Amino acid sequence: MWDIHMRILAEAEYIVKTDSTVRAAAKHFNISKSTVHKDVTERLIYIDKNLYGQVRDVLDKNLSERHIRGGMATKSKYAVRRKNFS
Repeated sequence: MWDIHMRILAEAEYIVKTDSTVRAAAKHFNISKSTVHKDVTERLIYIDKNLYGQVRDVLDKNLSERHIRGGMATKSKYAVRRKNFS
């Protein structure tokens, strides 16, 4: 049981410290993003409410910026294609 608690706290602290996405945290810890998401959105509140609030702030910020990151990724994708084409 304590292993799960330690994993949840490590994921949450990583997200807050690095301001990262759930996907980036999952990659860092080599687990699925579904697990990270469930850990930090459902399980963390029972372990550390203060840390949960900090993680929730980061996740909400990432959600509000998601469309910007997607647009930038598409822009760079087509810039590379244009460069390779010419």
